[in-house]
Amino acid sequence: MTMPSALPALSLTSPIQARIRDIAPEVEKTIAAAQRIVVVGHRSPDGDAMGACLAWADYLTARGKQASVVMPNAFPDFLAWMPGADKVMLHDHQAARAEALLAQADLICLLDFNCISRLQQLGAVIEQSRARRLMVDHHLGPDPSAAQLIVSEPQASATCELVARLLIEIGGTDAINGRMATNLYCGLMTDTGAFTFNSTHPDIFLLVALFLQRGVDKDKIYRYVYHSYSTDRLRLQGYVLYEKVRFYAGNHASLFALTRDEMKRFRFIRGDGEGLVNLPLQVRGVKLSISLREDTELDVVRVSLRSVDSFPCNKMAEQFFNGGGHLNASGGQLDMSIDEAIRVAEQAIEAFKELL
Repeated sequence: MTMPSALPALSLTSPIQARIRDIAPEVEKTIAAAQRIVVVGHRSPDGDAMGACLAWADYLTARGKQASVVMPNAFPDFLAWMPGADKVMLHDHQAARAEALLAQADLICLLDFNCISRLQQLGAVIEQSRARRLMVDHHLGPDPSAAQLIVSEPQASATCELVARLLIEIGGTDAINGRMATNLYCGLMTDTGAFTFNSTHPDIFLLVALFLQRGVDKDKIYRYVYHSYSTDRLRLQGYVLYEKVRFYAGNHASLFALTRDEMKRFRFIRGDGEGLVNLPLQVRGVKLSISLREDTELDVVRVSLRSVDSFPCNKMAEQFFNGGGHLNASGGQLDMSIDEAIRVAEQAIEAFKELL
């Protein structure tokens, strides 16, 4: 059977696309007026932050711009394969170079986060810059002072979805090459749990079809992300499931906590905690999973929350964990000991038990 050489024109029908179409001319004008551009993702960047930033930087470079990607700190090892990842500048290791780029920039693009505070030390540097700022994000409640131009769509599955939609409006589907499609697909895949949540609109799969036509190897990307852990990480997963998970509220909620000593025992490296919080949701009837983990660099406890159906992780994160996020996936942090954090998490479960 002969395959068509090109996809028919994409028919992206969601209200999101209509709003993107309305704001695209202003985004285009902002890009056209800039020459030195720095693209920034959030601290501890995930697949969506990496994919969005790398694809956006590639597009800007193709436009003849001087584009660089700066992250506050390192990304997980399982994302090191992403095209362009080797060129990402890490502020916590290359502060002088990163800050020089930001000082010279006439445009800073903030992707996949909704407030400057998510950048920690890097945020102060950006706030001192005189450069215009563009924010593209899908989290609730963007800070209106974070950027002069904000593209905010909380209903979008991922920031990579928004970047793809913007690129199509600005330059058509030809603006997305194979390298960019690979990064955008990775972000879509990771922020939807391999398309198991927050991915019901047909537009998402039209975008996936476009990425596949550009040569994306979806099976290889899945293996790179989900099947590339060390034996220590596999044993850590078993330890969490057998020794650490507790169930509450009639077994509709779960909680586990990891200390630095426990992570050291399993030779924990950045990214080894990825996905662990989702595992208790495999138990029938569990609606909420909470992960507590002592940070390996700062004296805080990192909190991750995942849920199913209508349980509002974001509300719990805001009320108890100094955080926020999406309905079914949120996070935060606590400036206290792990034992105190466990007590706060148990209080949160009790406070929300009517929704469990």
